[in-house]
Amino acid sequence: MTTSSSSSSDHCTGLLLSNTVTISSFLTSSSSSSSSVGVFKLPENLRQSALSLSSQPSIPYQSLRAIWTASDPATRPSLSLLLHGSSFLFDTPKPREKSEELKARLKKLEELAERKAYAELVKDITPKKPNEPFSSYKDQLGFGLHVIVAMFSGYLFGFLAFRALFSRNPVMSACGGILGLVLAMMVETLLFIIRTTDYDDRSKTPQPPNLKIKKNL
Repeated sequence: MTTSSSSSSDHCTGLLLSNTVTISSFLTSSSSSSSSVGVFKLPENLRQSALSLSSQPSIPYQSLRAIWTASDPATRPSLSLLLHGSSFLFDTPKPREKSEELKARLKKLEELAERKAYAELVKDITPKKPNEPFSSYKDQLGFGLHVIVAMFSGYLFGFLAFRALFSRNPVMSACGGILGLVLAMMVETLLFIIRTTDYDDRSKTPQPPNLKIKKNL
């Protein structure tokens, strides 16, 4: 038997079979209301069911089996012969409806995918943006250590310089160290401003596209 999909009537439940000429003929003969002597008759409800199902494209197996069981064993066809050529029918499941939240999320993901594909397509002709200063933890950590070393070096230089100038006066030596520390901080601040200004200038200056020309060999 092959598998196919079909829609059934409201009263058709359970396993469904496709209607064939053999099944239709059997149901039509089973629904006969002949009252001749010796003719095996089905109950009224089964005859009505057989008459109704004989013209249907799909037949419930339970109803067909009930009619076949109640039919005359001497005249009814075998069950395998009756079902020969018929196929199982299954209702096609309804597609799941997407929620508004899921639709919005899928749309956002689709837009991100389109942007990524576009960026991949034009990456060879768009100018690359310069790296932003201190954009990584490595740059920030390196700059912090550099400032600490510069401040310590400035304090040490000022302390030793004032100690030599003022005959090892501890107060003046401390003042010299503080002065050296302040000067080192000012130098680091000036270098930071220069670095940031240079980044802004490079980001504002248009760069020619990086075109790759392939030569045909």
